[in-house]
Amino acid sequence: MLIRTGYDITFETVAPTPMSLLLSVHPSRQRDLRSPESLATDPQVSQRQSLDAFGNVCTRILAPAGRITLSADFLVEDSGLPDPVAPDARQMPVHELPDAVMPFLLASRYCDTDRLGDTAWQLFGQTPEGWARVQAIVDFVHARIRFDYQKADATRTAHDGYTQQVGVCRDFAHLAIAFCRCMNIPARYCTGYLGDIGVPAVPDPMDFSAWFEVYLDGRWYTFDARHNTPRIGRIVMARGRDATDCALSTSFGAARLVRFEVHTDAVTEADTARLGRAA
Repeated sequence: MLIRTGYDITFETVAPTPMSLLLSVHPSRQRDLRSPESLATDPQVSQRQSLDAFGNVCTRILAPAGRITLSADFLVEDSGLPDPVAPDARQMPVHELPDAVMPFLLASRYCDTDRLGDTAWQLFGQTPEGWARVQAIVDFVHARIRFDYQKADATRTAHDGYTQQVGVCRDFAHLAIAFCRCMNIPARYCTGYLGDIGVPAVPDPMDFSAWFEVYLDGRWYTFDARHNTPRIGRIVMARGRDATDCALSTSFGAARLVRFEVHTDAVTEADTARLGRAA
């Protein structure tokens, strides 16, 4: 399967403003690129790329005063298969976990496990360990939080999401991650592209999506508490402890978002040929 994806984002600044961007496809998916993934800026500015502490591709720019548009349009090859399901995947004892996985058991900025520990054990302490426990957490969070774009709140923590019972995809992910960590299951936050591929289209504006991964039986598995069903066509951009580590843009100064468009759609070889001729 081929997926055409990209974005068109405009910021407005009052002075030259340094920005750090996590808008590139994650290195684990870059082998699947079928056309160049280049970040275009208007006006053109210099770019510097590096890998951050979590292995995400970070691009640094100095946005000039005024408006700057960031855009990309490229093709990614995907298996076309839904997220893997492994009901027999076991929960590993903490002492058996690799060192690199341990940070994903700890509290973080948005995953305030210290405020949710007792609740987590009351809700899930009697569930079977492993995949079944994670699924029980996902089922609970999916039912607990009502999705509402208009209720997005950049300061909402996992505990806030639990009490307020409303939020956007990042809030579903944060609460599920926090519950998993409370139950000694390593969990990490993911952000990337997720189009309506293989499911009925929804009227909501296209956006980047957030989901999470848990470490079971020696590998990471994808879960999505907002949708609560295996999905096709996820393209991960960044992973980290929570949304703090995966912010798609961080400005070191005032930068007002004035335009935000994302696209991610399945296309055919014939479509790509026509696109090539049009270009």
